[in-house]
Amino acid sequence: MMKENESSRQGELSREATLEAVLFAAGNPLPLSGIAAVMDCEESEVVELARSLQAKLTSEGSGLTVQKVAGGYQLVTRPEAYATVERLSQVTDRHLSAPTMETLSIIAFKQPITKPEIEQLRGVRVERALAKLLELGLICELGRKQVIGRPILYGTTATFLRCFGLDSLDDLPQLPAEDPAVRLELEAEAAGQSGKVDSAAEKDSPAEDSAKP
Repeated sequence: MMKENESSRQGELSREATLEAVLFAAGNPLPLSGIAAVMDCEESEVVELARSLQAKLTSEGSGLTVQKVAGGYQLVTRPEAYATVERLSQVTDRHLSAPTMETLSIIAFKQPITKPEIEQLRGVRVERALAKLLELGLICELGRKQVIGRPILYGTTATFLRCFGLDSLDDLPQLPAEDPAVRLELEAEAAGQSGKVDSAAEKDSPAEDSAKP
């Protein structure tokens, strides 16, 4: 009898409430396809349910909201509650230091980028920062650059998007215009390094720069 009552109550649960429960239980962002499979519905219905749930939570003054993150949906706390919720965190070793955050910012905006290129921009060595970011899953290796030494290329991950509340890299803020003098200096340095690489690799790929003016 109890099972029947529980089943009846579950049957009375609205589709929005069911989606809310699914997102709460998942914790991490769920893709449209995953939510549709769990709720046995079309992806278009999931989109409408997410909008409806978001409106419902807003109208009720809830501390939660639905956010589109990393190509999926996630139940998150409202920005207004961040200062209070942040006090829950007692784990300090997962906080990013200023140098590590600077390295992450360079990777986010310049990816794919190599360690030497990051160090050129920062002016310091970045081994520890890269190791920390890889440990936290905020960056990953994207392959190797096809130059002498074949250095590893780094880029951000879906975890990075989730942690910073971004749906895609297109949501990154626009950088202010670069100082022309700084830009010319960097271009000159890059040209000098490119010349060295081209000279060393000339025998292996003589036609590589044939299209350059």
